[in-house]
Amino acid sequence: MRRAELTDLTGLNRSTIAGLVAELEALGAVTQEPGPAIGGRPTKAGRPSPVVRACPETVQVLAADVAVGRISMALIGLGGSVVARRARSVSDTSPKAMAELLASIGRELIDSPKAGQHVVGLGISVPGVVRGSDGNVRFAPNLGWADAPFHALVTDALAARGLPTLPVRVGNDGYLGALAEHLRGAARGVADLVFVEGEVGVGCGVIVGGRPLVGAGGYAGELGHMSVRGDGRRCRCGAKGCWETEIGTEAMARALGLPDDAGDDQVVALLRAGGPQRAVQLNEVAHYLGVGLANVVNLLNPRLVILGGLLRDLYPLVAVQVGEVLAEAALQAPMEQVTLAVPLLGGDAVLIGAAEFAWEATLADPAAVLGQPVVRGV
Repeated sequence: MRRAELTDLTGLNRSTIAGLVAELEALGAVTQEPGPAIGGRPTKAGRPSPVVRACPETVQVLAADVAVGRISMALIGLGGSVVARRARSVSDTSPKAMAELLASIGRELIDSPKAGQHVVGLGISVPGVVRGSDGNVRFAPNLGWADAPFHALVTDALAARGLPTLPVRVGNDGYLGALAEHLRGAARGVADLVFVEGEVGVGCGVIVGGRPLVGAGGYAGELGHMSVRGDGRRCRCGAKGCWETEIGTEAMARALGLPDDAGDDQVVALLRAGGPQRAVQLNEVAHYLGVGLANVVNLLNPRLVILGGLLRDLYPLVAVQVGEVLAEAALQAPMEQVTLAVPLLGGDAVLIGAAEFAWEATLADPAAVLGQPVVRGV
């Protein structure tokens, strides 16, 4: 991006922007290169505005996506570039075991050849209700967690591996998916959106007027636990007929003739095979996807609803059925304004959202955070 564009975007004057960019350049966060002349001619100042580029190979964060049965983790550079990644299958899903595995993978990534001089934080996505004040996971039913001090467990595990000062942030998967798509994906420039992450459970994130809807304790957006079917199955949260019991992985597996505990890869393979018969098999799942989306549209009036996780493979197959349900159940006025889409960031939406969460402190005060390189080889 040209330095002049930064001036226009921020509303700051040219000398202030020049000083801030020079500070970031000295810290290794960005580079400046001579810009090409616009239309082959110099600017009014006599030379083209420099081009400012992020340095993903120098300044990075760790990001982790904790899910049922797996952990995905990556080094992500400034600007959202995935520099290196790891994934592990998980059998022991206890909070302590997951925290220790995260710390182990984090240590491995930091010691890898692709790690930059500065690794400035760790953002973690969890499929559960996370207390905003301290990263305590109050409830993650699909992991079997209740009141898990996950932030503290991860911090202790990192310290045991020689990373005592690496800042940690823990957030809900749906919110982090919404954050990533809002900043870098399908919802750039969209002020009102809902992100729905459909896996074993259903996580949701809501942005209203360009700001996240978090609630009094950070618990807002648990749309996966709104009731859509009075005679539905018992959810792991204890209620009956939650949205996630009707559109989650297990519901898709049953509809496709697979066992309830079928893996995501089996479900995705059948969804991607497509075909009219497959769409018919999924009629009931499509119906309840539409019912839940109608509630979302009526309640929140979003401009955009992004369907992530397994829903990004489901939706193209059942878009017609979902549209028919929405036409019947949603109010006309908000329905006229909403668009349904899949994530532009694909399967990395939640992971990149966790990285954006980790970047916030550095972006607020780069000089304070980038003072010391990370400790390696411990």
